[in-house]
Amino acid sequence: MILPCIDLMDGKVVQLVQGREKALEAEAPEVMLQRFAAFREIQVIDLDAAMGRGSNEEIVARLASQAAIRVGGGVRSVERARRLVEQGARKVIVGTAAFHRAGVNHEFLELVARAIGKERLIVALDSREGRIVVKGWQESTDLSAEQVLSLLEPYCGGFLCTYVDKEGMLAGTDLEWFRRLRKATSLEITAAGGIATMNEVRELVAMGINVALGMAIYTGRLSLEELAALDRAS
Repeated sequence: MILPCIDLMDGKVVQLVQGREKALEAEAPEVMLQRFAAFREIQVIDLDAAMGRGSNEEIVARLASQAAIRVGGGVRSVERARRLVEQGARKVIVGTAAFHRAGVNHEFLELVARAIGKERLIVALDSREGRIVVKGWQESTDLSAEQVLSLLEPYCGGFLCTYVDKEGMLAGTDLEWFRRLRKATSLEITAAGGIATMNEVRELVAMGINVALGMAIYTGRLSLEELAALDRAS
């Protein structure tokens, strides 16, 4: 599956470089939703909520009522996860709240899985320099994605794995990292971060990995028509 991304900040659709520097602003969220209508599912991330500086909750709710979306960013309570599903979100992405200083936050994940169903829960494994990063990629943990995959499997239906080192840079991603992750779990994996060419997209799809795309779409590096055709075929 190919998933176009709608990242929200201050009510606008944006693209960031490595989660820090804003590189561009796109058209209104509903306009982008229509532009991505040919795809089976769209990924929506509330960056303000992820960074703990507000939220775009009303926009997310509107988008969830209009299209098949998976939502992440600042989902740090069972109530928030449940509300997103009630608003129409097909899947909910949890990152920061899935971990604490001692490692995996088993209690929280169990509660969320029970509330919305484990098949709807996606755990985000955003990784920089081999370590999982949280709180809008502002804090690093001592954990690696490979270490925690098996510990997380009982609670979720899949993983969003972002190669933060190249996020937003259009410099290519780490296909070998994704191969290792694919071997480590039978659950759904969605790849993100630095993916810049159709060859990379095809390689990931051939591995049985979903592909989430942001900067490469917004800059016109990749063709929406070609990606939509691949999405339908995969």
